[in-house]
Amino acid sequence: MSELDKGSKDSLIVVGRIGAAHGIKGALKVKSFTQNPLSLGDYGALQDKEGRQYNIKNIRVQKNSTIVHFKEITNRNLAETLNGVELFIERSILPSDLGTEEFYIFDLIGMDVMSDKGELAGTILNIENFGAGDLLEISPLMENGGFSDNTYYLAFTKQNVPEIDLKKHFVKITPPIEIVVQKGEIREAEKGAEKIERQDDEQS
Repeated sequence: MSELDKGSKDSLIVVGRIGAAHGIKGALKVKSFTQNPLSLGDYGALQDKEGRQYNIKNIRVQKNSTIVHFKEITNRNLAETLNGVELFIERSILPSDLGTEEFYIFDLIGMDVMSDKGELAGTILNIENFGAGDLLEISPLMENGGFSDNTYYLAFTKQNVPEIDLKKHFVKITPPIEIVVQKGEIREAEKGAEKIERQDDEQS
């Protein structure tokens, strides 16, 4: 199958990444980027960046892994060639009826960060969660107009992030005097079809 054209690629959302082969019949471990790992089976055929399709025959969670058997993958040798392949769906497939305080991670990443004075202050580099709530990883604006590698985290609460404008692609922040935490140990980004919820101030 031919490679997807650029317009199609721009509408794709990564929902998983294939890992190691599992067993001898072609099953694979898949890192799911959906809130419920089993939701990978709800989207129909998945596809890679080259446009090749993968239809899920069965899917299960085993301990901390999601085990997937694709109809097209019938033996371990073939499965081993797919380690690292990312799996995509069309964005239009995802539910659009989110709650008023729910946002898809991929919509937030890359947004401009504006100060409470309306000035550009940085960009959202990633979304993290170390167990105590969702955090925006922000790359601050430097004097030369670029964005710094010295990022910081800000709790995703209504007090810290009072305004989110998806159409204009910015968030407005009113950070506390002390920033939550400087960049430290980073977990693997899960920026696919997962969604997060902006918390009330008392949960910050």
